[in-house]
Amino acid sequence: MSDPEPINPEVVRRDFPIFAGASHRQRLHYLDNAATTHKPDKVINAIAACYAQCYAPIHRGLYPMAEQATSNYEHARRVLQHFIGAASPDELVFTSSATEAINMVASGWLRQRLQSGDVVWVSRMEHHSNYLPWQRVCHEKQAQLRFIELTEDGQMDLDRIPELFAEPTKFIAITHVSNVLGVQNPVASLCATARECGIPVLVDAAQSVSHLELDVSAMCCDFLAFSAHKMFGPTGIGLLYGRQDRLAGMEPLQLGGGMVDSVVDGTSAASSWAKVPSRFEAGSPDMPGAVGFAAAADYLSSLGHERVGRHIAALTRLAAERLMGINGISLLPHAELPASGIVSFTHRYIHPHDMAQVAGEAGVAIRAGHHCAQPLLRHLGLAATARASFSVYNDESDIDALIDAIISAQRIFCE
Repeated sequence: MSDPEPINPEVVRRDFPIFAGASHRQRLHYLDNAATTHKPDKVINAIAACYAQCYAPIHRGLYPMAEQATSNYEHARRVLQHFIGAASPDELVFTSSATEAINMVASGWLRQRLQSGDVVWVSRMEHHSNYLPWQRVCHEKQAQLRFIELTEDGQMDLDRIPELFAEPTKFIAITHVSNVLGVQNPVASLCATARECGIPVLVDAAQSVSHLELDVSAMCCDFLAFSAHKMFGPTGIGLLYGRQDRLAGMEPLQLGGGMVDSVVDGTSAASSWAKVPSRFEAGSPDMPGAVGFAAAADYLSSLGHERVGRHIAALTRLAAERLMGINGISLLPHAELPASGIVSFTHRYIHPHDMAQVAGEAGVAIRAGHHCAQPLLRHLGLAATARASFSVYNDESDIDALIDAIISAQRIFCE
């Protein structure tokens, strides 16, 4: 079988209105895709059509437009079910973000099962969203929150913690791809071993969903979370995948309309919740957001995960090679060139914030700071890094612009 045709970023950019008219203004070199991605016409049009043609309350009205709105919402759930390889649409819960999804599992599922002396594991490279919820519930239950530490090249050092799958371990939460290091973790093998030991695992797929094909069945994870805005979808909607037996044992965090089956008077008896997943979607669901989410999944699938992954990997390696050629630049991690769309770096004499400001003035959008990963940066002895992250609409000219911006920063701060 021949290799798939490479991504043509010039053609892809035509799908994204934010890049239109570049000849009439400074070219936008957007290299902050790990934070959020831009939206193609397919997504924008799908959301606009919801408001303009078929906007009504879902799961409630019996008139045709409400029934169509409900159908559109549930169709979006089925699209995303196939996008991640879930066995049933009932395993997918729409949330406001990956952050909310993780908090739902920590407070609604783990809290009632955790006891004093139990252990929860996270990796040293976790985003705060996949650290703080577990920290709080462990503190409340007097359980231990422990780190899977890293090797010198930024990989999880699993060989040093044989107790990871031992009896006290009650839960593992792990990122698929680090938002700082760009490291892709071996989540499938970790989940498989954990399942053999009866230990549930949550995978944070926020950084992988935009360029890696997700298959929750093959991954063997119990829970998985990601956000639409990281994969060309709208802001304000995310997804929690949970195995049906896990979701059945999870308590809803938000109570209100739509998530209840029967409401009783007084406090002597408990109200009863609706079936999964409705019991976790209290209030008026974001139907246009769900439709836009599904449109983003369709768009990404139309590009082809393999093509997208190859394009981003090639750009990431090229950027790393070019950056290593600049005196004073140090990359994270160190053993091999990253390939997951993220290159974080520091300069010996220039603060990352100064670097990002100079780059921004030249039309190059990069991120600077601790990237909501303070335990990792503290471990590395750093307060901040600069970060460039790539997507399908980026090309070599974006890397050229980044390098030019760094050279300009050196002239300002180092001469």
